[in-house]
Amino acid sequence: MTDPLENLARNIRACRLCEGQLPLGPRPVIQVDRRAKILVAAQAPGTRVHETGIPFNDPSGDRLRNWMGIDRDTFYDPARMAIVPMGFCYPGRGKSGDNPPIPLCAQTWRRQLLDLLPGIRLTLVIGQYAHRWHLGKDGRNLTERVRDFRAYGPELMPLPHPSPRNNIWLAKNPWFERELVPVLRRRVRDILGADEKSAG
Repeated sequence: MTDPLENLARNIRACRLCEGQLPLGPRPVIQVDRRAKILVAAQAPGTRVHETGIPFNDPSGDRLRNWMGIDRDTFYDPARMAIVPMGFCYPGRGKSGDNPPIPLCAQTWRRQLLDLLPGIRLTLVIGQYAHRWHLGKDGRNLTERVRDFRAYGPELMPLPHPSPRNNIWLAKNPWFERELVPVLRRRVRDILGADEKSAG
């Protein structure tokens, strides 16, 4: 019998729904496994990710892994980490950076995909579009949500996007690396450490 998650992932990777809106054509990029314990919920692939087919294979990924306190091998282990952006394909560039994720992607695939990831214990909610979907429209901006990260409990962690474009935001908000990053690293370490102990 075909595994439902494998079947859905195969359908996602073959998706052509937004083909006419994608300047480089469709190339859905996800990383999923029903054993995954941490979900990275970000925005959409950039050009380098589109070229390689590897999520967060760019400076944003380097910074995110540093925030999490993990190496590439851990990050790209699908039994530990699921990577499911709001849009699975590169959306093209606008006047001030990459375009937003195309909404049809999340509308079509997101809920049914997340429902097949039963082991997720921590979701990293990265960037404003992921914030809206996962945290709801509460009238607060990204900075306010990230600053109030403790209010979301141990299972959700709102983050800014780790893109170099956010260097100015990081410089203006030094509390982020001083207060939030140590908590994030501890949660990641606790979850992955518990996973390793149960397997050993």
